[in-house]
Amino acid sequence: MYAVIKTGGKQYRVREGQVLRIESLHAEAGDAVEFNEVLMVGEGADVQVGAPFVEGAKVEATVEGNGRGKKVTIIKFRRRKNRSKTKQGHRQNYTEVKIGKISA
Repeated sequence: MYAVIKTGGKQYRVREGQVLRIESLHAEAGDAVEFNEVLMVGEGADVQVGAPFVEGAKVEATVEGNGRGKKVTIIKFRRRKNRSKTKQGHRQNYTEVKIGKISA
């Protein structure tokens, strides 16, 4: 069985036992997290699609840890203009969760 959940402005397709990186949550490693915004749940012909969310469906997960992603460099460069050269870096925070139980 799989589910499509919404968290951090993004949608993720998850299965039980899967480990994934999502937008940063305010939770420590080992904490239990519950996702109530389930857009779709099921498998094969038993798929339930919500409007917008499936009633009574939830996904339980545990937080594996928090971290920061790879560095992304942003370079703005305009040729022949010496003063408009900019380099900037960014590392996005994430939370790694392990999906435990999907209930519909």
